[in-house]
Formats: sequence, C-alpha cells, structure tokens
Amino acid sequence: MLANYSRSAKALAELLKREGVEDTQVLSAIADIPRHVFIDDVLKHKAYENTALPIGQGQTISQPYIVARMTELLRLAGVRDKVLEIGTGSGYQTAVLAKSFTKVYSVERIKALQWQAKRRLHQLDLYNVAMKHGDGWQGWQSQAPFDGIIVTAAASKVPQDLLAQLSDGGVLLAPIGEQEQKLTMVIRNGDNYTEHVIAPVRFVPLIPGDIE
Repeated sequence: MLANYSRSAKALAELLKREGVEDTQVLSAIADIPRHVFIDDVLKHKAYENTALPIGQGQTISQPYIVARMTELLRLAGVRDKVLEIGTGSGYQTAVLAKSFTKVYSVERIKALQWQAKRRLHQLDLYNVAMKHGDGWQGWQSQAPFDGIIVTAAASKVPQDLLAQLSDGGVLLAPIGEQEQKLTMVIRNGDNYTEHVIAPVRFVPLIPGDIE
C-alpha cells in the first residue's frame, strides 16, 4: 500500500512538472510527501488528484499545483531560509515549505487544525517547523523578520502587519481580494513595497481572530 502511495506522489510531481512547475526542490518535495496523510479517510482516494479538497472547519487543502507554484514563486524570488506561513490548515503546504526552506513558522487560527497538522508533520519527521495558534492577520511579530511570507487564505487587502514583518528584500505572497482574488507578490525594499499581480486564484477567506 505504501509503495502505491509513493508511486502516486511521484506521478503527481510529474503532472505538476508538465503543468509548468520547474523548481526541482519543490517537485522533489511533492514526490516525497504522502498527501493522503493530510486528508480524511473518506477522501483519501482523491489524495493524488490535482484538486483542492475539504478538510473540515470550512477549510480546504489547496490544489497541489497552487501549493507547488506558490512555493516555487518564493524560491524564484530568492527566498531560501526563514518563511512565515499564514494558515497551517491540513499541514500539507507546511510540509512542502519544510522541505523547500531552512525554517518555517506557521500560524493557524483554528486550534484543532493546528494540533492535527503538528502531529502529521512529526509523523513525517519534519521538525524544522514552529507553530503558533493565533490570528493570521497579525503574523508572528516575536519571530520577525521573515525572508518570505506565504498566505494561504484570501485577504481583502494586503495585511499591513505582515508587510512590517518582512526583512529588507523579503517577499510576501498572498491571494488578495474578495469576489475576485488575485495572487499578489509584494517585495520590500527598505520602506518601499512593490506589488506584482501573478494570476487569478480562489481561496477561502482570511478571517481575523482565533478559535480555541
């Protein structure tokens, strides 16, 4: 059974390569990570399809292409070391980040999801991730600055607290908008910020506050 899942993960990585993902580190992460571990039993048969799936609590596990592409975009922008993830969710994106960057800090507002994700990452021997239960809009001030920040839920506008937590030259990648969302990259240069719109996307909303 494990061999089947391993082949499925490698096939998924090959599919994403054909879809245009080129970063070998990211493709290796997709091939190595058993996505079915992050999905409820009833949907495990869909684990290696290139599609988003519900994970409960009104949240989803993102489409593998989006996970890989967002990770690749950070790496293309020169990010290698310290990354903040807003929205741990299932932990799948977190796992891909953990295999692509030196250290990952991840914030999740729903405590039940956070604990579940932490258990899964430890099950996969991924220990370069620090987790926090809190409001993603506020980031993780005590651990700032970050070389890269990736937001995995759609914010109505670019969160100013997150921009302030970027290192000089740092990169923020987030879906921005409500009815129409656009994946947006913001690069910090001193006190100036440059925005680049990448592509239209569809994510669950980034809601302020946290849930015990």
